[in-house]
Amino acid sequence: MKKFLTGMLALLIGASVSMAQTTAPAKTAKKEKPKTEQKAVSDTTKKLKKDGTPDKRFKENKPTEGPKKKDGTPDKRYKANKKS
Repeated sequence: MKKFLTGMLALLIGASVSMAQTTAPAKTAKKEKPKTEQKAVSDTTKKLKKDGTPDKRFKENKPTEGPKKKDGTPDKRYKANKKS
């Protein structure tokens, strides 16, 4: 009886491992931006990421206004919006 239960346990474990989800393959194709858009972003004063978008870690690339509410008005809880 022990051999039978051990065999069934091994069979169930093997079946569950084979049905486990596999990781999705990484996408190799990258979308390229149109050349006109790439030229517009190539300003020398802005620091860019590898994909050509402005890097928001730098002050010159951050928006001057603070966060907004859902209706589009400035959210006064933030310091950037309190000065006005």
